[in-house]
Amino acid sequence: MRLPALPVVWKLSLALVALAAAASAWAENWPQWRGPRGNGVCGETGLPARFGPKENVLWRVPLPGPAGSTPVVWEDRIFLTSVDRDGVALVLLCLSTEGKVLWQRTVSTGNRNVRRDEGNSASPSPVTDGKYVWATMGTGHIACYDFQGRLVWRLDLNREFGPINLQFGYTSTPVLYKDRLYVQLIHGEGNPRTQESRVIALDKRTGQPVWVHTRTSDARAECEHSYASPILYRDAKQEYLITHGADYVVAHRLSDGQELWRCGGLNGTPRYNPTLRLVASPVAVPGLIVVPSAKNGPVLGIDPAGRGDLTDSRFVRWRLSRNTPDVPSPVIHGGLVYLCRENGNLLCLDATTGEVLYQRRTHRQRHRASPVVADGKLYLTARDGVITVVALGREFKLLAQNRMGEDISSSPAISGRRIYLRTFQALYAIGSR
Repeated sequence: MRLPALPVVWKLSLALVALAAAASAWAENWPQWRGPRGNGVCGETGLPARFGPKENVLWRVPLPGPAGSTPVVWEDRIFLTSVDRDGVALVLLCLSTEGKVLWQRTVSTGNRNVRRDEGNSASPSPVTDGKYVWATMGTGHIACYDFQGRLVWRLDLNREFGPINLQFGYTSTPVLYKDRLYVQLIHGEGNPRTQESRVIALDKRTGQPVWVHTRTSDARAECEHSYASPILYRDAKQEYLITHGADYVVAHRLSDGQELWRCGGLNGTPRYNPTLRLVASPVAVPGLIVVPSAKNGPVLGIDPAGRGDLTDSRFVRWRLSRNTPDVPSPVIHGGLVYLCRENGNLLCLDATTGEVLYQRRTHRQRHRASPVVADGKLYLTARDGVITVVALGREFKLLAQNRMGEDISSSPAISGRRIYLRTFQALYAIGSR
């Protein structure tokens, strides 16, 4: 029997549904602060180079308060942390990718603003595995929720592991890998029994510690304080956790946290700087780990195969003696390393040799967000809301400078051919119409 032809409007509706399903199937999730691979790089395409408050904005949703955390995206859900309207509560929000707020939960209270406009206690970013979402706050509280907003567990790191002593508050974002949440507590200046720096693996389902490793260091004064986040190193032969702070970058075995190697040389040349706290996090691709320092210090390119003390070993492949990013973390793509300094200067290095290929001024403003790579473009976000877009490659090519008109300290998140920008006032979905 021959079926009747579908009306044109039905055919159009079915085509749109099919296109939406195809786009969703190809969308790459952004489940953590530095994206799907933890290095600021994603495979999304079709992203605009030019945008602004009235150009290529799909929607804008006002937020209850400011924050420096990056949104995370899983399919049709967006999660982000914020200070609430009262300026005290620290909350986790869930939005749809259509720009609708679905729910809001209070993770902890006691927000602390840092150096006027530098940050607050909603600086760590959430992480998700597509079923649950984990939110960390600068108060030291971690909470796990399901996608419907139901609380699964809550943990106070201060109560479990001693008071967190950091001059500008706790900002580290945990790493989620398989069934564990990896947390670094690198702080100091106080009673060593209560101020020991620790690296912790938590069971993601219960919040219970799987192992706790004491991280030793001979750092002193403010150098004991770290605001960086841990990362994972993975290749075909090995995988391990990397923590950064207190004058050293350290690799830890995932099974029990034991130290595999450490590398110094980040402080002490020509003399020790007691205020050199580490903020920018390392970045890794198979075969290379790039380690920043702070305050115009060095950048190291490390061979991941080393063991023991690598400080003066052949496993330090190259060393850039100065021009480290102070807050933005590096990014590696296509055999090139990109360093965005806090003043907006962009350096491009050969990843094999560390040779500086170019150093160019972009937008002379504070840069607190980390750069991201997608669709052949490098996105650099300045504190005054100017996003500079540069073409990837060995030669500098400026594609656009976009002025959002709102303060930003969050790194962009990219998923589903959209750029999600979290300003102090709102969340934007940017995409080609």
